[in-house]
Amino acid sequence: MHVLITGAAGFLGQRLTHALLASGDLDGRSLSRLTLVDQTAPEVPSGTGVEIRARAQDITAPGAWDTVLDERPDVIFHLAAVVSSAAEANLDLGMAVNFEATRTLLDGCRARKLSSTRLIMASSVAVYGGQLPDTLDDMTALTPQSSYGTQKAMCELLINDYSRRGLVDGRVLRLPTIVVRPGRPNAAASSFASSILREPLNGEAAVCPVPTDLELFVMSPGRVIEALMHGATVPADAFGDYRGLMLPGITVSVAEMLDTLRELGGEEALARVRHEPDARIEAIVASWPARFATRKAERLGFMGDQNLREIVEAFLADPARHG
Repeated sequence: MHVLITGAAGFLGQRLTHALLASGDLDGRSLSRLTLVDQTAPEVPSGTGVEIRARAQDITAPGAWDTVLDERPDVIFHLAAVVSSAAEANLDLGMAVNFEATRTLLDGCRARKLSSTRLIMASSVAVYGGQLPDTLDDMTALTPQSSYGTQKAMCELLINDYSRRGLVDGRVLRLPTIVVRPGRPNAAASSFASSILREPLNGEAAVCPVPTDLELFVMSPGRVIEALMHGATVPADAFGDYRGLMLPGITVSVAEMLDTLRELGGEEALARVRHEPDARIEAIVASWPARFATRKAERLGFMGDQNLREIVEAFLADPARHG
């Protein structure tokens, strides 16, 4: 099997690369080739026995997908994206990377008749927003309240249509907010959700820019990687009329996150969190819903976390927690 990962130098891309190599197969087929694409050349693991090619590529450039699609990958994990705050700050960049590059990727598959290629795109809880019911499900209309969410929603609809036409075998997984990310903060509006746990547990200061009663729908990095890989194995017809679904996260408030921080790190860790309201970040994150009925994902075998303590304990046991 030949697997292509876009955004392969990013946090999820790196973890997915190592998970695939550790598994050695996907959907019962041996992993023989791995193509890694990002704006900077991804790191290539050594001694794997798998042919790995890393490419530094501006995916917004004309013909950007030609070489990798000419090699006819069996599975594409499309993770490349400009994250929420950055997409809100720069509309043109967000449109170019998040939407136009996805459209040209799909058209490249169409032109090469890659109808059996499975394309798994990472979407986001940000496709929802505005006036919503207390608990959402997969049939809740997409009403994003940010440019990032809008771009992801457009991609979802396009992937669904291309799949309906039999031009590609698309699957869209809406990711909850990922907690706890190792490494350093990024430009995502939700970056604080990891920072207020990660930095204090690593002995550093952190800033909480939102009210403590704000709720988030979260999922651990490990469960996200499992979901991406599982998404490539689900039979196409099992998705039904729409190729997208919300992954099974858990609902937590910022106050609960801070309580868990105190439980596992003590008062000293909690004292490292400063509360500095940021109306811009709050406006984006507060527009995202926090409660979902994820029956479709559960029916298709996707697994969620048990509770927040389990998530934070997994982070504390992660050798990569410091980045």
